Amino acid sequence: KSPGSCLEENSPWSRSGALVIFFSSCLDQDGDLSGTISLVMTQCCKRIKDTVQKLASDHKDIHSSVSRVGKAIDKNFDSDISSVGIDGCWQADSQRILNEVMVEHFFRQGMLDVAEELCQESGLSIDQSQKEPFVELNRILEALKVRVLRPALEWAVSNREMLMAQNSSLEFKLHRLYFISLLMGGTANQREALQYAKNFQPFALNHQKDIQVLMGSLVYLRQGIENSPYVHLLDANQWADICDIFTRDACALLGLSVESPLSVSFSAGCVALPALINIKAVIEQRQCTGVWNQKDELPIEVDLGKKCWYHSIFACPILRQQTTDNNPPMKLVCGHIISRDALNKMFNGSKLKCPYCPMEQSPGDAKQIFF
Repeated sequence: KSPGSCLEENSPWSRSGALVIFFSSCLDQDGDLSGTISLVMTQCCKRIKDTVQKLASDHKDIHSSVSRVGKAIDKNFDSDISSVGIDGCWQADSQRILNEVMVEHFFRQGMLDVAEELCQESGLSIDQSQKEPFVELNRILEALKVRVLRPALEWAVSNREMLMAQNSSLEFKLHRLYFISLLMGGTANQREALQYAKNFQPFALNHQKDIQVLMGSLVYLRQGIENSPYVHLLDANQWADICDIFTRDACALLGLSVESPLSVSFSAGCVALPALINIKAVIEQRQCTGVWNQKDELPIEVDLGKKCWYHSIFACPILRQQTTDNNPPMKLVCGHIISRDALNKMFNGSKLKCPYCPMEQSPGDAKQIFF
């Protein structure tokens, strides 16, 4: 065998070995190459040199781009974020609340063993009744993800009255999906589909049009729903939608938020952190470190987007400050609203003149309002 035969046929080493054997066979008795072979060798060397130069040039461009990525990471990602932290914010009560939020997050994610381990290490005592709803919800969600509807249907039927009270369409959409799964079986499931359609009766008033569409699709069972005008019933996105609807309605029944408080807080922190690092640097450069020393407020307003809007806010039109529990909004007799601090600063003696209308009134007649 030749030396290159033991190597992979397409590897660079096998091709190099083949060239060595080829040129060795071209040597004459004096060990010199012929003119033709010398010309071929010269052309090959030139092509190899050009290829190497092209590779080096391409690598230079790529290396320049890659090096800029590293500089961009160093510029935009601050490894030290301790400057925006507040000393002493994690006292015993705060630490306990944080641990409870983390445990709830792990329960929501179905990571029961991690949650129990955290409870043991932190000394938290979690009642079994707090864990059971999350176990059931995760079991049903896992079934929905593999398109098994029975557990979710049983849960929806058992909680029908409460779901109806909050105008939920969960049970109807679960029955709708199950009916569509029967339609996908063709004429073999026609009798069963007609029988199952009786489950739509309690929802006929609010979902009449949807039920009509489902019943109309029965006409096309013989040729297949996928070949009919009702092909939209087979949209795969509706399985992801039913998971979201189930999570929302189940959390509402349990008195929980749809999203984990830990994930919401973490997302909000990621949005706010760059702005806080920048304002902290400006404060230190201008030597006004005493500006930001309160634990319950930020030095600037950080827009977290509408996704993080959970309650109404009111900014006093006089002082241009957002109202708080200690400085609540106050409704004057004339109907205009200002903050309590503005009210205290504006009244003169026993009379107060509204800053927006000429009506005079007593400061004691103002009432605190709640949004």
